[in-house]
Amino acid sequence: MTKDDCYQLGHITKTHAVSGELVLYLDVDDPKEYADLESVLLEVKGELIPYFIESIAIVKGSRAIVAFEDVDTIEQAERLINCAAFLPLDELEPITDETRFYFHEIVGYQVVDAEAGELGTVRGVYAMNAQDLIAMDYQGKEVLIPINSDIVRTVDRANQKLNVALPDGLLDIYMADDSKPDKVNGDLADDDTDED
Repeated sequence: MTKDDCYQLGHITKTHAVSGELVLYLDVDDPKEYADLESVLLEVKGELIPYFIESIAIVKGSRAIVAFEDVDTIEQAERLINCAAFLPLDELEPITDETRFYFHEIVGYQVVDAEAGELGTVRGVYAMNAQDLIAMDYQGKEVLIPINSDIVRTVDRANQKLNVALPDGLLDIYMADDSKPDKVNGDLADDDTDED
């Protein structure tokens, strides 16, 4: 199984206690849905390796304390810190609500603005602590679109389109030409010349 057949569930952040338990950060909407996990795929040195779960406890927020089979010491556990955790795509429940989507499923979708029409293609999604962002390829530049219900309206799965209402000026920020000379500095230089 490859990463193309999977979605990222989260990643291992640190060890817990001294008997090989680990803290798994769950990068999902509802961590409680994963309270009965039996196994995960951990990316170790570029390879996806199945790890069977002896116990899992969802704790504060999006963290889970996990004990894996055959990981019994802190030394064994330390080798798994920062490993990404994956699950097969076929384990995901399909979403039928047009206002919700999985991040991985919209990659390649066409972004369509309510006023400007078709803009570009979704290149990926950045899951950030403060705000998740859609990365769109627009006229050769990457434009970041905040994910919230006021901006990202609906997803049209049949036509692979993401319907948005971009805030005024968002595209202008990314399309500004950085190569123009700084007029303020030029004006100051002229003023200095006049004083002489």
